[in-house]
Amino acid sequence: MQINPQIANLPTYKPGKALEEVARELNLPLESLVKLASNENPLGPSPKSIAAAKRALEQIHLYPDGNAFRLRNVLAKKLNIDPEQLIFGNGSNEIIEFLAHALLKPGTNIVVSQFCFAIYPIVARLAGADCITVPAKYYGHDLPKMTAAITPETRIVFVANPNNPTGTLAPECQILELIENTPEDVLIVIDEAYYEYLNEPTNLLPLLKEKPNLLIMRTFSKIYGLAGLRVGYGIGHPPFVAALEKIRQPFNLNSVAQAAAIAAIEDAEHLIATRSNNFKGLNFLENNLKKLGIKTVPSFANFILAEVGNAIEMFEKLQKRGIITRPMDGYKLPEWIRISVGSTEENIRCIEMIEELY
Repeated sequence: MQINPQIANLPTYKPGKALEEVARELNLPLESLVKLASNENPLGPSPKSIAAAKRALEQIHLYPDGNAFRLRNVLAKKLNIDPEQLIFGNGSNEIIEFLAHALLKPGTNIVVSQFCFAIYPIVARLAGADCITVPAKYYGHDLPKMTAAITPETRIVFVANPNNPTGTLAPECQILELIENTPEDVLIVIDEAYYEYLNEPTNLLPLLKEKPNLLIMRTFSKIYGLAGLRVGYGIGHPPFVAALEKIRQPFNLNSVAQAAAIAAIEDAEHLIATRSNNFKGLNFLENNLKKLGIKTVPSFANFILAEVGNAIEMFEKLQKRGIITRPMDGYKLPEWIRISVGSTEENIRCIEMIEELY
């Protein structure tokens, strides 16, 4: 078969290993493992989401609502936007694919930061587009230089804020300058997967009325704890969202996911508890890693980067002791591991193991 040539050199995205896989490989009891690799919510989903998901299971012989009517309207009300501004994806990754289908082709390009979410360049290259990578500044985005890097062939600028995998937060003034100075025919994507973890987040939604080339992405995978159900969404200008709807496959958001997401929106207490746990855990990890002489990058998300020397070696040693982290060699950070914030007990155990090994 004649495989598309751009696939030949396309890297394969490697997610954090599942607990069951690690237990099998290392012959460890499943209950003894602590997974701090994939930025998941250690408190799990809202109990209301679990209850709603169970109720939805009784009707899984029926196709889901292809337009996610209830979820669309509940979320629009919460965000104070029009329902027509929302596009839903099977995780935010699918929305990134929608954007590639809509805007990218051979001869075009995207602009990203050096340490960007790996899916941005993968999707661009799959579409035959080029990727302009701007060197990072203090492990985060250099937004003025990213603006300067835009060419007549640029179609999308991707900015994850807070950034994955580094946890950095771009200054509000620079985000606003990027939005203001980007040409109108270039889409600005602000990926806010970790938005809800911020104490004082910048609300960019009002800008959507005057900036049709702005799209904001968020997800239910992180603070809402629904990573296994894959619910992501984009917020944009209605005509552009309508174009993306032509690309979206029917029934891409299953009925269990829709029900759980609606319940998650309505459980403010769970969100507050998760944010509190994250704030305490992040401080604990940062302070104790510092005591061990381990450099970290100040994080505004639910994980922290730690410079441990040989990241693969540290990752493997920790994993053999039941602590699963994420080595960052795939992001060309071979001396760093990423540690997700866990429960209090999990964070303590992780630090104890690192202290033993470091």
